[in-house]
Amino acid sequence: MKRETPIQIAPPGEIPVARLAASQLRRMRRVVDAAVTLAEQGGYDGMRLRDVAEASDVALGTLYKYFRSKEDILLFAVTEEVEKLEAVMATRPIAGATPVERGTRFFSFATKALVRREGFARAGLRAVVSGDPAATAKVAGFHLRMTRMILAALRGTLVDIRIPPSETAGGGRSESLAFVLQQVWFASLVGWSVGLHSARTATEQVERAMQLMLPHLEEI
Repeated sequence: MKRETPIQIAPPGEIPVARLAASQLRRMRRVVDAAVTLAEQGGYDGMRLRDVAEASDVALGTLYKYFRSKEDILLFAVTEEVEKLEAVMATRPIAGATPVERGTRFFSFATKALVRREGFARAGLRAVVSGDPAATAKVAGFHLRMTRMILAALRGTLVDIRIPPSETAGGGRSESLAFVLQQVWFASLVGWSVGLHSARTATEQVERAMQLMLPHLEEI
């Protein structure tokens, strides 16, 4: 029997998951795991909700009680990956003598973590840019979390995951710089997802952006 990995529920307001019984959480876990596997095998288009329901042994009607769409499932799974990055950065700050050095190490680490399962990564990125109005809160949460981690990496500090990302980004110029770097990195990841360049290029492009911002980064 396949062992089920524990599901991570984000704080209220980040991932809108109601209080669920243990049996419901197990079904939800199976749905997410099946969706990730199907996305890894067949990409975004190859992940159909009917197939997810069958692979997870959950009725399609029950699946819709947990998730509204396949974008909803993929964004949940992407959020779990981001939470894993946060957990690492909450216990171990990014090492480096300068903001650029620390930023480069962080983006290299984050890129490798997010693209290690290429099919799922491409499907997840497509879900982030899907434009689904119902997914706006999840997409905003993804960008806020990444911006918070970038700011912590540039400063060489820990991420305090007890505080909502919207309250810890820093504000002002520092937050703006981190957000711009996050947008450069994300745009480059989207480029990777459609075959424009390698995943390594995502790190190289954001490193060049940091070099251009160097005078401002030293003030963070």
